[in-house]
Amino acid sequence: MTPELRRRMSVATRVNEPPSVVPLTALGQLDHLLKVASSISQDANKTWAEMWGELKRLTTGGGLVVPEAEKGFVPECGWPEFLEKFWLLKHYLDSIQRICDKQ
Repeated sequence: MTPELRRRMSVATRVNEPPSVVPLTALGQLDHLLKVASSISQDANKTWAEMWGELKRLTTGGGLVVPEAEKGFVPECGWPEFLEKFWLLKHYLDSIQRICDKQ
């Protein structure tokens, strides 16, 4: 919070007077949106890392699929939770896209 905003908020008002509303500036709005997008992208990266942790055991360091993968993939967390992570990742990406498209 800027010193100017703190000063405006701490100014004593009369008893029957409603508090004044401090308008957000364009830079304040942009800063807020960037923080929201950053938080959502952190959640998306965490979800991706959890999903990759499940799939990583079926690949080599170079990204090749190991022969054991022919037996099939069963996530350790179970299919319902694994598929929920896919939907969460899509939700996070959609949210970031909406923020970026907002004009």
